[in-house]
Amino acid sequence: MMGFISDADLAALREQVRRGCQELQHPYPAFVLFISFSSGKERAAVRMVRGATYNAVWQAGVAAIRELAEQQTGENFWLRIDWPMAVEATTFAELHRMLAGTKRNYFRLGISFDENFEHALLEQELNANAMLYGGNHNPTAEFNEGNFRAYFQSRFPITPLPAFGDDTRVHLFTSKGAFFDGDTLHDLYPTGRNAGRRIIDALSIPLLNSLIAAGSDFLADQVGADGCFVYGLHPCFDRSIDSYNTLRHASATYAMIEAYEVTRSQSLRDAIERSLTRMRDDFIVRTDLPDGRPAAFLVEANSEIKLGGNALAILALAKLAEVEGGDADHGLMSRLAAGISFMQDAESGAFRHVLDFPSVATKDAFRTIYYEGEAAFALMRLYDLTGNGALLAAVQRSFSHFIAAGYERHHDHWLAYAANELTRHCPREDYYRFAIANVAGHLDFVANRVTTFPTLLELMMASRQVLTRLEGDREHAHLLGHIDRSRFGAALERRALYLLNGHFWPELAMFMKNPARIAGSFFIRHHAFRVRIDDVEHYLSGLIAYRRQALEAAATVGLGQRNLAGDRDAPEDCPQAQPVG
Repeated sequence: MMGFISDADLAALREQVRRGCQELQHPYPAFVLFISFSSGKERAAVRMVRGATYNAVWQAGVAAIRELAEQQTGENFWLRIDWPMAVEATTFAELHRMLAGTKRNYFRLGISFDENFEHALLEQELNANAMLYGGNHNPTAEFNEGNFRAYFQSRFPITPLPAFGDDTRVHLFTSKGAFFDGDTLHDLYPTGRNAGRRIIDALSIPLLNSLIAAGSDFLADQVGADGCFVYGLHPCFDRSIDSYNTLRHASATYAMIEAYEVTRSQSLRDAIERSLTRMRDDFIVRTDLPDGRPAAFLVEANSEIKLGGNALAILALAKLAEVEGGDADHGLMSRLAAGISFMQDAESGAFRHVLDFPSVATKDAFRTIYYEGEAAFALMRLYDLTGNGALLAAVQRSFSHFIAAGYERHHDHWLAYAANELTRHCPREDYYRFAIANVAGHLDFVANRVTTFPTLLELMMASRQVLTRLEGDREHAHLLGHIDRSRFGAALERRALYLLNGHFWPELAMFMKNPARIAGSFFIRHHAFRVRIDDVEHYLSGLIAYRRQALEAAATVGLGQRNLAGDRDAPEDCPQAQPVG
């Protein structure tokens, strides 16, 4: 025994690395191993071993593992071993051209600054230290000399910095790896879009449960005693995002309640209550409208009232009522709905997006397409709870506007959520056509988008509910001919699995400054691995929907088709428009 890894685990790791490791050709060392270790408290320390035979290199690697483990303190034992698969020499000028043609943070090659791999950096080191990130002003990768200098000097403290001239020779390499988390040995994907994370072929229910628990635990940990979230983190350097957004406070709370329905975690429930209390007592302002009707608005720190803010507040409160029962928040939700009604034109169904508080004068007639779908979705969820026909009528007015304005071109996930809920209660052909058109022309984008784009899974999950319902609707089943169901299913599954590239697995988190703080969360790679509460929210909502529909599909095996629309039958006649509130 080595004290921190058993002889059996060490032997298994040795063989796994040996099976994948390829001998490099001259002039490079025959075998190169990168040994990375983190206890979770510190950024991974990395050592390189090189040699002419695998046995010699492995023995040097074992010594490096022992050295690294003895230097760090913490609860975790995260050990990762990577090795080059292929190497190609080039110049710094050519590297700059390659970076200029690569989306920021999507450069997936390692760099060695000499043929002997004495001074080399893994792709994960480069990206986790923002060495190829020039800021969000540049959509492509960019060599960041300041960040490079800081990390290179910490990794190679007695080595002069490489020259950065156009003719400077560098060696780019692909790689593969293995990861040991203290219990289990994981094979890692080689260089490519999935590079550096554990190989997973399918989203099983146990895996989904684990992802949902980890992501929601992360959100719960961000809620302080005052009920406010740590709004976001830049994990490369463990920096908090100091701004705040009450709309996203509400949306993150909604996602936590969705997750609580799955996990029933008491610590999560406690965080939900702190967050809701802050939202109810401080962020929501109760007031009277100019016509005297009681209303309420979710107000931002800059005194903006956002249409989407009221919507997300309703969604959070309605979800809690659905999960736990009770009507304690019905009055508050009705006032928030009255605020949404005040922002809707009674004739056209269009919404004003942003008002000023307390004047409630229009500040922005339009800001983002998201707000309108959020508003319609929230009103439908409140209708489910109350049966108030005025809410359904308001959504119908909004859909008249959406259809007339061609909003299906936006392929928006919130509009998909709203269309799914509306067609449950009003299965009209024009609503179904809108729901299908909202996704049908977007399937290639869903399947192939290089970023994880978690809202795409939400779009697909809500749309699949509509398509499943159409299968049992004799009057409207012909509309299924407007979408390629096979391509839809393939795109959905590919996008769902692709979301795993945005999860902070330990084997990725270990390269960040404070791994334990962000392990288990979800990130946006092209924003320098940003972890913001709304980023995590969207990953969670998509994965929760995927899990729910997977369980529903499993439950129907052998039972034939069943109506997944819910307990309420669709009304024969939808209510006529009338005021909300």
